[in-house]
Amino acid sequence: MAKTSLQFNSVAVAAFAACVIAGGVCSGLLLNPVPGIVGACAGTYLLCAIKVVRQWEKVALLRLGRYIGLRGPGFFLIVPVLESISPHVDQRVRVANVTAESTLTRDTVPVDVDAIVFWLVWNAEKAILEVESNLDAISLSAQTALRESIGRHELGQMITDREALGRELQRILDEKTSPWGITVQSVEVRDVRIPQALQDAMSRQAQAERERQARIILGQAETEISAKFVQAAAAYTENPTALHLRAMNMLYEAIKERGSMVIVPSSAVETMGLGSTLATAALAKQP
Repeated sequence: MAKTSLQFNSVAVAAFAACVIAGGVCSGLLLNPVPGIVGACAGTYLLCAIKVVRQWEKVALLRLGRYIGLRGPGFFLIVPVLESISPHVDQRVRVANVTAESTLTRDTVPVDVDAIVFWLVWNAEKAILEVESNLDAISLSAQTALRESIGRHELGQMITDREALGRELQRILDEKTSPWGITVQSVEVRDVRIPQALQDAMSRQAQAERERQARIILGQAETEISAKFVQAAAAYTENPTALHLRAMNMLYEAIKERGSMVIVPSSAVETMGLGSTLATAALAKQP
């Protein structure tokens, strides 16, 4: 919170107490109320005159309402009644939370966006004289800029490239706040939320797209397999013995497991020249 000149610091309070105590002691020793009155007056003056500004703060000194200059950090004196100081200006990096609710994107999708603005006062004189409330100015400007930026982007861009959105917001805000003595260092988009119904629709769309790709891959695999079969058929046509050996291997693989039985057409058996030997071997495998 900003401090005003009506708030007293610990140094001023200590000086006031010291003057009052000293005046009271002197009045008690001299049996005269004048030292006590003088001590009270001096303490009141110091209470209002002594100002202390912390290392990261600046204040503006006003004499009869007219700007004189900046003061701080550290200790300084003012002339009560004639002079006053402005609220303290914090020159550290500060954070402002910005929210844009139910804002339409370029493709007319309502979104809720949360962002963080990192800013600081680089010119305390301008920040004091040009802006009434730095935090309010930053928050309202950032909210307006965020809504405008959302309207210029599509939903996909906002979700996949938040850094670009943050850089655009930082540029817009910095151009607006520089005349106020304030610079926006960065803007980070924390979250982009869309309606639940739209999330479900996007999930179904993504699932359908994955299924389509799976079918395409399966079809490509079938095409490659059929091409390999064509090559194998051409090789087996030129070498019938290789075809017989391949057929025997396939039958062996089918019947080698215990309890399995394979029924083979007689034409295929005669073609391979196995006769009744293969059938006998198959029956012998059964329990």
